[in-house]
Amino acid sequence: MAFQTLSPRTLLSPVPAVMVSCAMPGKRPNVITVAWAGTVCSDPPMLSISVRKERFSHHILLESGEFVVNLVGREQLQAADYCGVRSGRDVDKFADCGLTAVPAQGMDCAPAIAQCPLYLACKTQQVIELGSHDLFIARIVGMGVREELLDEKGKIDLRRAGLTAYSHGVYYALGDAMGFFGYSVAAPEVRKRRMRELK
Repeated sequence: MAFQTLSPRTLLSPVPAVMVSCAMPGKRPNVITVAWAGTVCSDPPMLSISVRKERFSHHILLESGEFVVNLVGREQLQAADYCGVRSGRDVDKFADCGLTAVPAQGMDCAPAIAQCPLYLACKTQQVIELGSHDLFIARIVGMGVREELLDEKGKIDLRRAGLTAYSHGVYYALGDAMGFFGYSVAAPEVRKRRMRELK
């Protein structure tokens, strides 16, 4: 089967759609939905987000030097979409979506979103101007997870979070587990046991 050659475009897919919360001292917090977010380093733990310069949150991110990445479950999906199509210049997104701002570990101003399953509190380390977007590279300095996502051993079970993904303009629910890291080389009995645990 042959490939059809197309012009280059941003079609890395699927990606997480996350709600990024940010704030300045004495100002109401804001939320921006970002589909261009990803892990960039594990030691130290770091991630990146890309934000257009004209977005209302851009100057808040630059000036505050911090933000919180909130993972989005099915219950927060409508709020995530709203926060991606409305501007904080015009509306209070927390109020409009019924979201609750709560303190996030290690943050001076940026709150976490209480309704989200998990948050990553980030301090910006570097901003790179790329063109249409600026890339904010940040160190993860704190994390919070909803208690109901912890199993009896204290391990995070993200399957309970109902996480969503974004694929070229459409939101999807994450589906069935198809494998685990290293399953291609795992011993048959280990593969069978681990896959049974993932059901």
